[in-house]
Amino acid sequence: MKKGIHPQYHEDAAVVCACGNKTTVGSTVKDIRVELCSACHPFYTGKQKLVDTARRVEKFAERTSKQTVAASKQGGKKAKTEKRATQKAEKKAKKTTSTEA
Repeated sequence: MKKGIHPQYHEDAAVVCACGNKTTVGSTVKDIRVELCSACHPFYTGKQKLVDTARRVEKFAERTSKQTVAASKQGGKKAKTEKRATQKAEKKAKKTTSTEA
């Protein structure tokens, strides 16, 4: 190896996960911060965990809740067909009561 062109190698570099797990490895960087490690990764644990660093999951949930609220206010296709069916039933009931009297 040529002298002076390679970065300094740290044999006791600390790797710290967001879950709090700490590991020591060899690296050219002294301190390494990671979001997932083998102690909290869904592949190794079998549990699903959402890691949301940019609020993407929350933003998506807000957007979908707004859409469902807007759809419920408008009624949607099912609500419209149910409303028409009840109106037809009411008209039919009025006609049968008026013809009987």
